[in-house]
Amino acid sequence: MKLIVTIPAYNEEHSIGDVIREIPRTMAGIDRVEVLIIDDGSTDNTVKAALNAGADHIVSHKRNLGLAKTFRDGLNAAVELGADIIVNTDADFQYNGTEIPKLLRPIFDGKADVVIGDRQIDTLDHMPRGKIWGNKLATWVTRRVTGWPVRDAQTGFRAFTRDAACRMNLTGDYTYVQETLIQAVNKNLTLVQVPVEFRRRDGNSRLIASLFGYASAAGKTIARSFRDYHPIQVFTWIGLILIIIGLAIGFGVLTHYFETGMVTPHLPSAVLTTVLVIVGLQAIVFGLLADMMKTQRMLSEEILYRLKKP
Repeated sequence: MKLIVTIPAYNEEHSIGDVIREIPRTMAGIDRVEVLIIDDGSTDNTVKAALNAGADHIVSHKRNLGLAKTFRDGLNAAVELGADIIVNTDADFQYNGTEIPKLLRPIFDGKADVVIGDRQIDTLDHMPRGKIWGNKLATWVTRRVTGWPVRDAQTGFRAFTRDAACRMNLTGDYTYVQETLIQAVNKNLTLVQVPVEFRRRDGNSRLIASLFGYASAAGKTIARSFRDYHPIQVFTWIGLILIIIGLAIGFGVLTHYFETGMVTPHLPSAVLTTVLVIVGLQAIVFGLLADMMKTQRMLSEEILYRLKKP
């Protein structure tokens, strides 16, 4: 059985070597351990440092494409390299590589398709309060969207079976952490959480330049993923809200009409009511069409899964 550890990296020449050297090369139940670095257009010596530390494979982007695309390319490359299990970790040395066997145990026991490393945010004293609350908010939103009791939706320390990795079809541009959870739950994969160590980071995060920017981008990813998997629910709610607002505005118009037989004084309100009701009905119809498209997408994803898995 082959394990490939994927490490997305961008300008991490000072820490990437420590990350690679800490990864155990012998583990119970694993015949071969390989390290795959996905260099996201680094302008420093990240690739050289990774090779010197023993990296087995390097995938390089010509320019910086962002974490989501880097993770996706790493997952696909690991599948192509014949990985039976894939573990993803960060290049900044915050996760403890010696804990990889903890992530693998639920998979070996047949209890998980995807294992999430829980950083136990509430116990951390070295994470800024703003990031802690940002993590807690994003986790709460992800929990509500998926219906799965995730404790740490932002963690990048994760393990995937080959089957689970082949079912991941990520489309986000900024971050992958929420989208993988949403897809895993909606594709009926079994997820397990295990507590892991999370060290203090030296320097600033290269992913979260600003908390607001990260929250905005992550929110868009969550909203888009939820829309794609629950189109009828999303568009029906939008349609009903517009219709209710339209009827509420139109109530005064109808009342005046029944009292006087005239609509003219309230003509703008009457027009707005008509527009809102029509757009609301169109949104509901669009939801039905989107659900048909969802069925076609699921069939396409099943075909893609069968092509990737062998």
